[in-house]
Amino acid sequence: MNSTTLQLRYDAGDRDFSSLRLVEIELLKLNFSDADFSQSDLRQSRLGRSHFSRSNFERSNLSESLLWGSDLREANFTAAQLREADLSGAILIGANLTGANLVKASLCGANLSHANLSGAWLLEADLCSTSDQRTDLGQANLSHADLSYAHLNGAILCNANLSHAKLCRADFKKDFHPGGFTTLLSGANLQGADLSYADLTGVDLSEVDLRGADLTGTLFDQASLHHALMPKGYRQS
Repeated sequence: MNSTTLQLRYDAGDRDFSSLRLVEIELLKLNFSDADFSQSDLRQSRLGRSHFSRSNFERSNLSESLLWGSDLREANFTAAQLREADLSGAILIGANLTGANLVKASLCGANLSHANLSGAWLLEADLCSTSDQRTDLGQANLSHADLSYAHLNGAILCNANLSHAKLCRADFKKDFHPGGFTTLLSGANLQGADLSYADLTGVDLSEVDLRGADLTGTLFDQASLHHALMPKGYRQS
């Protein structure tokens, strides 16, 4: 099936595109909101700046696909394959990414506020803020997610749930260049998180909950820990 046929079906009222093989399809700047692409093969497709709000991509394969700048708010990516996908600048507010594979994916400048990434794999993922747009993970659910070696410089993680997340060697450090952003983790839940050898230089960690967290070799130089709950349960002054 090509993009023209797909668009004609959508315009005629069809929303069921599940279990289709659409490898390398191009759907740029189009509207496929509320469509069902579950269990479809969309590898290496170009889907940039399109509208997929509330669409269903559950268990779909979107590895190496381009979704930059697309509207994906409240979309369902449960257990989807998004390995090395480009989601930079995408709107993922309230999206469900539970158990999704985002290994080495680019999410620079994406808006993931209130998104559910519980159990997602974000190993070596790039979530750095750009010069003109911050990566927003505020109030996102990242419990049990694997963010080992992830780049989170300048990201907003205020009040995010990172309980029992793997953040081994993750890079949160502030960008000290002129105009650079401080990574914001204030109020985040980091109970039981693995922060071993993570770089939190210059990060705002005020009022975070670090009870039971692994801080082996973690760098806190110039970080703010005002009123943070430390691993053994005492409150930092």
